[in-house]
Amino acid sequence: MSIAEKLVLNRQRHLKWAAFDKLELVLMILCGVTLFGFSLSVTFDIITRTIGYPWLWLQEVTSTLFVYGIFIGAAVATRRNDHLYLTAVADALHGTPRLIVEIITRVTVLVVAACLVYFGYLNYLRGFGSFRLPSMTPIASLYAAIPISGALIFLFTVEQLVNGCRHGFDHPEPPEEPDSDALIGPPL
Repeated sequence: MSIAEKLVLNRQRHLKWAAFDKLELVLMILCGVTLFGFSLSVTFDIITRTIGYPWLWLQEVTSTLFVYGIFIGAAVATRRNDHLYLTAVADALHGTPRLIVEIITRVTVLVVAACLVYFGYLNYLRGFGSFRLPSMTPIASLYAAIPISGALIFLFTVEQLVNGCRHGFDHPEPPEEPDSDALIGPPL
């Protein structure tokens, strides 16, 4: 199994378009890179402060990686359906009631995504008047993650709405095959 096959989930394939699988893969890699970079920059920040020679720019790097990691993660979680939907209610329903609850939930997410795009973009434009210290980079570089994430969340929610209305939201998941690399000892 390749890395791409491990990163792009096959769960709920009936709600996904294959065309967005590469985008999901790129977003998952970016999430990993930002998480690793965030952890590394925090570690270096602690070390340099402990030895008495702090690298002040590390705080900017850390906050940038944190913000982008969160907003990219929110977008990919929407594609993977790993976020906090009201799934307990929807999973208990079948047929038309489930369809209605799933549509209402996703329309709510669409409204929130549209707000992220609109108000995030306004915030981004205002960010050119404020600067981060010590680099004097416009704070808009941080705020750019908000409308980008909103646009991706909107796109992935539309994908789920269209496919859910076409194929239904309620599909039994096939049992997952065990990862042959994770097996210890002979199968029972």
